[in-house]
Amino acid sequence: MPSFSSPLLSPEILAVLRCPVTGTALVQEGEELVASAAGPNGVVPRYPIEDGIPVLLPPALNQES
Repeated sequence: MPSFSSPLLSPEILAVLRCPVTGTALVQEGEELVASAAGPNGVVPRYPIEDGIPVLLPPALNQES
């Protein structure tokens, strides 16, 4: 079965996106965006890309119930 992955976000979009926790630039790693710096708790925030759309909710709000 083929594996489908999120397309790369354009460099123009990545240039303006910022981590809502740290304010730093985001880098795409596969199907996630990763902050350039650790947050206040020492963990680097990661954000999923769902159907080509970055979900930039802070990690505490992005938890599934």
